Amino acid sequence: MSSTVVFTGGGTGGHIFPGLAVADELRQLYSEAGLQCRIVWIGSSKGMDGSIIEKSGSVDTFYGIPTGKLRRYFSLENLVDVFRIIGGCIASFFLLLKLRPAMVFSKGGFVSVPPCFAAGLLRIPVYTHECDFSPGLATRLNSRVARKVLLSYPQTASYFGKKFEGRVEVTGNPVRPVFYQADGQRGREFLGLEQGKPLLLVLGGSSGARQINQLVLENLEYLTAHFQVVHQTGGEKAGFDPAAVPENGGVYKHYSFIYSEMPDVIAAADLVLSRAGANSLWECAVLGKAMVLVPLWGAGTRGDQVENARFFVESGAGLSLEGDEADSQHLKAALDRMCDDGFRAGCSQKAFQMGNSQRPAQRIARLVFDEVASP
Repeated sequence: MSSTVVFTGGGTGGHIFPGLAVADELRQLYSEAGLQCRIVWIGSSKGMDGSIIEKSGSVDTFYGIPTGKLRRYFSLENLVDVFRIIGGCIASFFLLLKLRPAMVFSKGGFVSVPPCFAAGLLRIPVYTHECDFSPGLATRLNSRVARKVLLSYPQTASYFGKKFEGRVEVTGNPVRPVFYQADGQRGREFLGLEQGKPLLLVLGGSSGARQINQLVLENLEYLTAHFQVVHQTGGEKAGFDPAAVPENGGVYKHYSFIYSEMPDVIAAADLVLSRAGANSLWECAVLGKAMVLVPLWGAGTRGDQVENARFFVESGAGLSLEGDEADSQHLKAALDRMCDDGFRAGCSQKAFQMGNSQRPAQRIARLVFDEVASP
């Protein structure tokens, strides 16, 4: 017996990596049952989707479709994107008609809406997963055709009405299996670091974060006085200029992007300075890392990162710099507090407890497997 399962989602790594985690676990379940499974991913024909997914080795085939999104501010691009969305729906319909998958599993993001809509028209079962504390527009739209709406947080269920009773299930946020086998020593060897000052890992998401990059460069002297610093900067759009980095005696290292080594690098870190995207938060939690969070704030965001950050702070896993507090003064104060070994250890312990109470990717993969492969 062989099944085809279509995964969809993208636009950012936060919508891709959790889906790959489920794909890995699903393939393992099929293998253990002596069955075959073809895993296909439908993502954006532009951007990073194709390169990340094909590099992962988790997916048999990637198909790119036209994509568009509705922005939270006036833009002529919204008019153009209407036609892109229509094109994505048409492309998805004929792709699914050809593939005839047993299920479509959505990890969210604007690219997931056309495949889920097309699956609904073709009466193909749809499962959709929401990473964030409050559901985004894509999840709200996809939930209309979904057989199951899977959530990371119990509190998120309150956003769905009575008509979703029996369809909403809290599973946690899936993290790739490789994070559970990460090795800090391997991470230090990759980075070329020796034991010494605590290691501060700076993350701005898969595309980088201009705000965090600027904070790091403005405070590099302070940071390197207290930490060894490893900084994932993102691409050119994230506003990082390597030429602006002063001599630092090798205690500051920057990388535009770290992929396969990232689990070991996070495992090596003593402290993480990061945005508050769900994917980064839960990967750090699995590895028990104390965090200082700088959530995306203001116009152009629905506030999901602020909600995510507050949940982790209230759970005791770290500190957060929101809005105007994301400045040098508050950053130094937060890092000074994290230099207290006892406080940092307490945050690490809380994070570890949050990230290891269950294996969400396994749980979600089992739900999918039981839906499509059970007699």
